[in-house]
Amino acid sequence: MGVREMATQEATEGPAPAASVPLEVRIGFAHASLQWIADRCGADLIHVKGAALDPTLVPGRGFSDADVLARPQQVRMLLDELRRHDWELINTFAYGSSFEHSATLRHKDFGLLDLHRIYPGTGPTPEQAFDTLWSARTTTVIGGRDCAVPSRAAQAALLLLHAARGGTDPKAANDVEWVWTAAGPDDREQILEWVRRLDAELGFSVITGTLDEHRDDPAYDLWRVASRGGTRMDEWRARVRAARGARTKLAVAARSVLVNVEHLTIVRGRPVSRREVVAEFFERPVRGLREQVTRRAGTALGRAGARHREPVPPATDDR
Repeated sequence: MGVREMATQEATEGPAPAASVPLEVRIGFAHASLQWIADRCGADLIHVKGAALDPTLVPGRGFSDADVLARPQQVRMLLDELRRHDWELINTFAYGSSFEHSATLRHKDFGLLDLHRIYPGTGPTPEQAFDTLWSARTTTVIGGRDCAVPSRAAQAALLLLHAARGGTDPKAANDVEWVWTAAGPDDREQILEWVRRLDAELGFSVITGTLDEHRDDPAYDLWRVASRGGTRMDEWRARVRAARGARTKLAVAARSVLVNVEHLTIVRGRPVSRREVVAEFFERPVRGLREQVTRRAGTALGRAGARHREPVPPATDDR
């Protein structure tokens, strides 16, 4: 079971007999808890998506965890404070996603939290992106506490960048429909202004269908795999290409052959033994190779089918 599956399980399972507080209320309290901790240690937080989202952007949009973006320089301090207040770290940044953007924590009362050190697609640096969002922040009440959130147009841009990584996820498609496809000219222009301010043209090109115009960008393959799918090998190659500097590229490449013990622990639902880690180390390359072969075979079959398919006549107005 992955982190996303854990969140889905939290959202769909009924509360335990001893717990009568609905999930969305508990997530609201999670945001409030995070803000209380941040205020105590002097950290800056921007609450994003989920309970923090302007409800007029995507009416009725559900959520199953709390998402916050921390000032990058304060992430380590905030992580330490969270763990002192009974938040358990279950997935670190390096293994959270191909963008290495968030760490996942869990609280026995409040559920899951994604602590972001960057918001994928924004730039030109994490620090500048945070400052840009922070300078135009507004405030909303979540769980009874004042929380900083992006402006409405900035929220729309961030939600679209999130949807750009969603592939075929129906929720991502629904977000795009509400926030972009059905948006009027003025709303679109405000979103585009935030895309420019956040240096987010690459990620946003997924929404506009122009991603392939950015093939020369080092992060192009990351967005291609995230939005269109790919094998584990494709993902790790993309991560190495996107990494900045020779030392970072080597570190990412070295990590690609190691067992993700955090994920394995989540999948097994318990701490794993050294023997299990060793077994997984040798099984992973086999699975990766099998996955690569299957994908290539499927691609070849699709091309062959396209060559033998009868041409489709042009559409006419005679309906």
